[in-house]
Amino acid sequence: MSSARVTVQTADFDLAAEVAALRSGDSSVGAVAAFIGTVRDRNDGQGVSSMELEHYPGMTERAIEAMIDEAMQRFGVRGARVIHRVGLLQPQDQIMMVAITSAHRGAAFQACEFLMDYLKTQAPFWKKEWTPDGARWVDARSSDDAAVARWGITVPNAPAARPEENEA
Repeated sequence: MSSARVTVQTADFDLAAEVAALRSGDSSVGAVAAFIGTVRDRNDGQGVSSMELEHYPGMTERAIEAMIDEAMQRFGVRGARVIHRVGLLQPQDQIMMVAITSAHRGAAFQACEFLMDYLKTQAPFWKKEWTPDGARWVDARSSDDAAVARWGITVPNAPAARPEENEA
């Protein structure tokens, strides 16, 4: 468990411990909203046996920090915590969490949804799934772009090039 707002890690996490740390010492917190994303065993009609996530260390954390700053400013929330896992994951594994504290539930729900929409389209992560047909990179969906657009965000998706493509 960390006191940082953003952690990218290979290890699993404990939502209860993370929320307790986020709430600790702030008696003005009246609401906590949290989201946990997990690996599904199916995507686009195909079975998924595992998933691998990659990122740019440093750049990814800075991008998520900026997203949290935006959420704090827009919704006036008290605190935020984002954990995103990288590496090889199996169906039912936790991928990521967003937890928000605020004085009231409305702001907590909105900030949590805002961060999820933002993370899904703007955070520099790359996802590869293993299916019965082999490995495939997962592209952003148009529904994800539409979700982030409702917040007035029109920035393009995260870079299309995966990390190993930029090493040349």
